[in-house]
Amino acid sequence: MGRGWLVGVVLLAWAPGAGADEASLTACRQVAKAFMGEMQGELAAALERGGPEGALEVCRVKARAVAQRHGQKAGIEVGRTSSRVRNPRNAPDPWEKAGLAEFESRAARGEAVSALERSEVVTVKGLRTFRYLRAVPMGEPCLGCHGPAVPEGFLARIRELYPKDRAVGFAVGEVRGAVSLAKPLD
Repeated sequence: MGRGWLVGVVLLAWAPGAGADEASLTACRQVAKAFMGEMQGELAAALERGGPEGALEVCRVKARAVAQRHGQKAGIEVGRTSSRVRNPRNAPDPWEKAGLAEFESRAARGEAVSALERSEVVTVKGLRTFRYLRAVPMGEPCLGCHGPAVPEGFLARIRELYPKDRAVGFAVGEVRGAVSLAKPLD
């Protein structure tokens, strides 16, 4: 293999527009932080009021509306995904799947899950789009719904709502999933 491939890679890395769009990165970070913060508050309140069953309803009913509200303000599509989803509608696309695998590998090497993020400008349906993925760490409060010992009766309720559920068996500190954002640039 000649040196030509290296020159091509270096030129691509320095091409105008090839780097991360700082304004989009800042906007996505802010939206992800606001979305995650509101969801943590909603989930904490639901756990206090109704235990894991209440938290399940927040994720099932409120999360999509909260994501849409935060995204609309900034012109950014906001969603959630995981390598092991509860709701098949949240299954990762190929870009998200690669990001989740990267997060899991980095976490296994000792990086803090709460600091893991990935961004890139890609083409989606013919449009340049800024993609951003922010890892969501598995926290102690999440064990009741996503941990290794979800009570059998509650697990039956989860399976009733989500027959293809794969979002259990997580340990505190693992990558539970990610918040995924997409901002059209064109």
